[in-house]
Amino acid sequence: MSIINAVMRFVFDALLYPFRELHPLVGLTLVSAVFGVFALLLFKWTSDQDKIDRVKRKIYAGLFEIRLFNDDLRAIFRAMFEILRHNLTYVRLSLIPLAWMLVPFVLVVAQLQFHYGYEGLEPGDTTLLTATLEGDWPPGTRPEARLEAPVGVTVEAGPVWAPVVSELTWRIAAEEWGDYELRLTVDGETVTKTVNVGEDISRRSTVRPSSFLDQVLYPAEPPLPGSGPIARIELEYPPANAGVTGWESEITWLLVFLVLSVVFAFALKKPLGVTL
Repeated sequence: MSIINAVMRFVFDALLYPFRELHPLVGLTLVSAVFGVFALLLFKWTSDQDKIDRVKRKIYAGLFEIRLFNDDLRAIFRAMFEILRHNLTYVRLSLIPLAWMLVPFVLVVAQLQFHYGYEGLEPGDTTLLTATLEGDWPPGTRPEARLEAPVGVTVEAGPVWAPVVSELTWRIAAEEWGDYELRLTVDGETVTKTVNVGEDISRRSTVRPSSFLDQVLYPAEPPLPGSGPIARIELEYPPANAGVTGWESEITWLLVFLVLSVVFAFALKKPLGVTL
């Protein structure tokens, strides 16, 4: 999983880098167009296009039958039953390509979340960094831990030790614009955690993971060493309340991405020879 995430990070960083200072809709529209084309081709390669075309023709035939024999109740009910039966067949034929599409969809959405789902810190902002440790700690024991920050970021307080959940928490403050790496040392092992202080579209990692599930959900940074005492490092970023529209709204980047991908897919299905 770490190799797949590394490739995906490289691709999305390169794809979105030219648009980092532009309106968020610009880069998201490009990604939506690329994904719409990819989804179309994947649907074409993994589905039985001939069967789908035949089933759709039968559905249209049933609709025409209802219009032609609108005074014959028996014919109408028979046509409605046939439409329902053919629709179920259409759904069955679509399940396989949709299943193939699920994995790339999850990978793409996970990458986009860390470009469009959070805002960077600003100079003067404070946030919390929490490290979750492996195993249970006996009452009264406390791990040796140290958090070091480069110039531009300050460690203001901590660590606060919560033995019940095996968590260490620090409060850090952003002082200057830039990308930084914090160095966290626990029981002699040192790992890093990225911090972004900026306004441009950029990859912002909220979690540095170690487990497989966390790597799927939080792919913005390489995973932690599996043999170390640290299981997870989490840094809080403010959510992108303005989303990609530029104003406060309930329209999230994910909704915009889904709508644009569908629009591009339907607009390009005939040129690409795909039956949906």
